[in-house]
Amino acid sequence: MFVLAQIKDVARVMPSHFSETRLKRIELEINKKYANKVIREVGLCILLHDLLEVGDSMIYPGDGAAQVRVSFRMVVFRPLAGEILQGRIRSCSEKGLFVTMGFFEDIVVPPTEMQPDTHFDAKEQLWVWKYGDAELFMEIDEVIHFRVVRGDFHDITPGAAAMGPDGDADPDKELQSPYVLTGSVNDFGLGVASWWE
Repeated sequence: MFVLAQIKDVARVMPSHFSETRLKRIELEINKKYANKVIREVGLCILLHDLLEVGDSMIYPGDGAAQVRVSFRMVVFRPLAGEILQGRIRSCSEKGLFVTMGFFEDIVVPPTEMQPDTHFDAKEQLWVWKYGDAELFMEIDEVIHFRVVRGDFHDITPGAAAMGPDGDADPDKELQSPYVLTGSVNDFGLGVASWWE
């Protein structure tokens, strides 16, 4: 679920912070820049793990800030396909279940990844699994176990999300999250946790 990603970058320390401990300030600047951000094809950065290499500080003409080349490792959320995770049902629609893990909310379980005999109850606005004679509802805020099917990264650079295939603006196109997990509850022990207790 969590991995270490090695990153090289330039940390920028403003003159007002020159009196602070150099390494602590660099760590703060890295966390400020990367924490809670998605790096494409890497994952969701959580926090700095450690500094591997710190170069000399350089101050360029016209800019009073110190530029420091750094190599570091970040703790990154990027679960592997097949990994079993736990979350809570955030919402339901005909498009599927939407799950949150508290710190990450872009998880969807599409109808094709639910148990057989599962249908959407339009009146209740919930998914229902018909198991024998029982109807088991997937209610909002219930704890759910799901298997990761895949993680998809999307380009969300300004303007890219709202462009159609021909390059023109498409006002009807939905904005996407930069990183979305697709999950499955179609297996023994998966789905609402209370079903299996």
